[in-house]
Amino acid sequence: MAEEMTTQEAKETTAATATEAAETTAAATEAAVTEATETAPAATAETESMDDYKREVEASFRKLSEGDIISGTVIAVTEEEVTLDLKYYASGIIKADQYSDEPGFNLLESVHTGDTVEATIIRMDDGEGNLLLSKKEANDILAWEKLNRYKEENTTLKVRIKGIVPSGVITYLEGIRAFIPASHLSLDYVEDCNPWLGKEVEVRIITVDKSKKKLVLSAKIVAREKAEEEQNHKIAMLVPGTVVEGTVESIMPYGAFVNIGNGLSGLVHISQICIRHIKTPKEVLEVGQNVKAKILNTNDNKISLSMRTLEDNTAEEKEDEDESESIRDYVSHESASTSLGSLLANIKLDS
Repeated sequence: MAEEMTTQEAKETTAATATEAAETTAAATEAAVTEATETAPAATAETESMDDYKREVEASFRKLSEGDIISGTVIAVTEEEVTLDLKYYASGIIKADQYSDEPGFNLLESVHTGDTVEATIIRMDDGEGNLLLSKKEANDILAWEKLNRYKEENTTLKVRIKGIVPSGVITYLEGIRAFIPASHLSLDYVEDCNPWLGKEVEVRIITVDKSKKKLVLSAKIVAREKAEEEQNHKIAMLVPGTVVEGTVESIMPYGAFVNIGNGLSGLVHISQICIRHIKTPKEVLEVGQNVKAKILNTNDNKISLSMRTLEDNTAEEKEDEDESESIRDYVSHESASTSLGSLLANIKLDS
């Protein structure tokens, strides 16, 4: 019995030892994982910091020469100059007269800290250890590439009118002098361009020719697209089946166009003008005539109208009225011919 107890105790001791060992191992593992997790971000941050430092060192020792085009971030702006951070051992300086030829251009108004600017190196040392740069020279190369891309992508751009010439107005885009013909300023005819001076307009590029230094813009294209968008929205709001009133504004061999207001016009096809067959719309319509029509559909953003449908409805209503009148006449006649005497005449009494 004592031997059995000794064996049992031995088993329990062994089990306790194993459990304790497992718990110790688990705790050690958890501590190792925690330590690894806590130290990982620090290690990563340290690696990134070293990489950044390495890149900055390499950038500061890169070889630059006069004529190179470089990119920098604006870190200071005054009335006389712009200072750029070039990620180089020296900063870049752009004097006001080397930034833009645009009339009335003001550095403080147009350039802001954080802007990215591309410029050409015109001198490796301005006398104060900085690189002297010219944005105008870089523009002669880079701006035309951008302008070609804007034209290819039909990009809408905003410009401010800076000058007036006999046939249009002058503005600047990417530092390049641009021309907007009077015929491309607006959807309406522009006789006097002077009221446009100083105005901001949205434009598209229609001509880019670097060899001839020719840049032509159009505000009319953008205005037309906006007008079409607005027109299509108005048409989309119309409900087929609605009866509208309008004025005949033009007559064609195939039908008549009716102005229904709100800048919208619809076509009444010759087959939809009246019930009877006509050879030309002029047989029953004339310009300026007021008419009523029903909206048939607005497919493809075009309004189709019908005057004939209203005539059909009127004819049907008249037929219904005639039929109702006949019924009333019949009932009235029967009532008048049916008297008390005639009713008693049909009754036989036994004597």
